[in-house]
Amino acid sequence: MKKISVNMLSKADSVKGQGVGSAYLEQVKLVTEGASDIFDIRINDWRDADIIHHHTIEPMNYLRMKTSRGINVSYVHFLPDTLDGSISIPKPAFNVFKKYVVDFYKNADYLVVVNPIFIKDLERYGINPEKVKYIPNYVSKTDFNKKNKKEIKELRKELNLKDDDFVVIGVGQVQTRKGVLDFVDVARSMPDVTFIWCGGFSFGAITDGYKELKKVFENPPRNVRFLGIIPREKMNDMYNLADVLFMPSYNELFPMSILEASNVEIPILLRDLELYKDILFGNYLIGNDNKEFASAIKSLKDDKDKYKEYSLKSREISNFYSKENVLKIWKEFYTEIYNNNEIKHLVFLRKSTKGLENIKNGKKTQLLRGSSTKKSIFSKTKKGDVLYFIEKDGTNMIRFKAKVKEVVNTEKLTKEESLDFVLKNQKGLQFNANQIKKWSSKPYLTLITFNQIEEVEPYKIDECDYVNVDDWITLSKKTKYYI
Repeated sequence: MKKISVNMLSKADSVKGQGVGSAYLEQVKLVTEGASDIFDIRINDWRDADIIHHHTIEPMNYLRMKTSRGINVSYVHFLPDTLDGSISIPKPAFNVFKKYVVDFYKNADYLVVVNPIFIKDLERYGINPEKVKYIPNYVSKTDFNKKNKKEIKELRKELNLKDDDFVVIGVGQVQTRKGVLDFVDVARSMPDVTFIWCGGFSFGAITDGYKELKKVFENPPRNVRFLGIIPREKMNDMYNLADVLFMPSYNELFPMSILEASNVEIPILLRDLELYKDILFGNYLIGNDNKEFASAIKSLKDDKDKYKEYSLKSREISNFYSKENVLKIWKEFYTEIYNNNEIKHLVFLRKSTKGLENIKNGKKTQLLRGSSTKKSIFSKTKKGDVLYFIEKDGTNMIRFKAKVKEVVNTEKLTKEESLDFVLKNQKGLQFNANQIKKWSSKPYLTLITFNQIEEVEPYKIDECDYVNVDDWITLSKKTKYYI
């Protein structure tokens, strides 16, 4: 069985400390390790592929989307509205960038969102919801898991934390929209609790609210520690030494930190945002303002039964977003869009061979093409593709079309094996002696069986006047003569 090639395009891991990079690494690892039998996963490869998965929206990826023959999938890690509070650049430039983001999404064949609530938001930007697929994030339980009490004690020692210290952790870039100032404000009202923030200024001075945040970052209250950007391989330790994950963000899609913390089974406290309701199912504590946040943290600190209750709720989140479930969704999605991708081909036939006449009367039901190499334009043809037949009679008129029923690509054959292969399929090919001689000399053969032959109103493709007999053109959606 031919593997479906998937080219992962991303620069997310080049910027440390952002969730997009973590999501990219987890998704690539998931499908690479869990579905290598059906997918050929490539990373930032220059070659074309069956599916091009754009994890980030660099201009180079936009160019690839415009020129690739494959199926373009774009991850929606943020919406234009969610950029507010993240970066601070002049308004005219910011507006241009937002338009670029929308245009990038519109040009993709499919979009993947990590939260179903954003399907409606994308529709507001004029994007067809039918091309949007919800696939949740996933975090490896091998990389993020609960440690034992002895291990946790040692981790706390490294940060000079006592065993009985109640530790609240916040995770993410130091940005206004992440609610960092609220995190610090809550900490000021709770001097008996230790607050730790893991994350830094991934985008430097263009971070929204940079001056104010930088001041707090460098001079925090005594019970607050800003640890800066923590390598991802160390983040499991950070969650384990903490008692609570507190994320007062004003806007998110689906923070990876929530999944990471749920694997460690610590309670999760979040702002009361609509976007969490359909993905976390109430398995977290809610606050609307800093007073409510402080009250929730205090209740977890003082009430052991409540703490246990919300630790178990975190486990429920972890169990729902299991490796098996998310991998199954990705396998079905990639396979479905590949199978549904109807590629159109122009097939040129010599009038003297009566190829078109035999197709019309039902005698000819197969095509054969050959090459000196294993990979050729014909070998990419698949079941469900559409063939448009053009007879080289000087008119270049398309008169018939058919549907590909089956494709067989041979391994390397000797001349004797090639001849034997051609003769075995002669009934469907209806070759004359010259055709048999021509194609049986090729070491790699592609046999295409077609059905659903249909006569169409004749029309001309002017661009193909230069094409030689027995040539073949696979049409791109971007070409001006796409049928």
